[in-house]
Amino acid sequence: MVRILLIIVGWLAVILGALGVILPLLPTTPFLLLACLCFSKASPRFEQWLLNHRYFGVMIQNWRQYRVIPVRAKCVATMMLVISAVGIGFTAMPWLGRILVWCMLATILLFITTRRSKVPRLQTTTERSIG
Repeated sequence: MVRILLIIVGWLAVILGALGVILPLLPTTPFLLLACLCFSKASPRFEQWLLNHRYFGVMIQNWRQYRVIPVRAKCVATMMLVISAVGIGFTAMPWLGRILVWCMLATILLFITTRRSKVPRLQTTTERSIG
């Protein structure tokens, strides 16, 4: 039962991630990472399909190997976090609740902005011996 649920969640995440390519405010990367996580637990075949996907595979592999978040994904995530933070200011939530949510959003923003944006360049043997 858990396996089937993970596969369903994985495919929903793939669909949302694919929509994120088209819709500017919907993030692609987090949904694809969620899908890959679900598939890794439930279906190695679907996981391999996603890792070898023509468009999405490189992004997922870069995260797994180097913990890289592309610049576009960082920009979209930052924009969504800022919109959420402003929206929280207009809710009827108590001030303590707002502060807790703002702290959570700030923590997520800090995490995102401190990740690399590009895959590190591999040094050649000559560069290592010189520098």
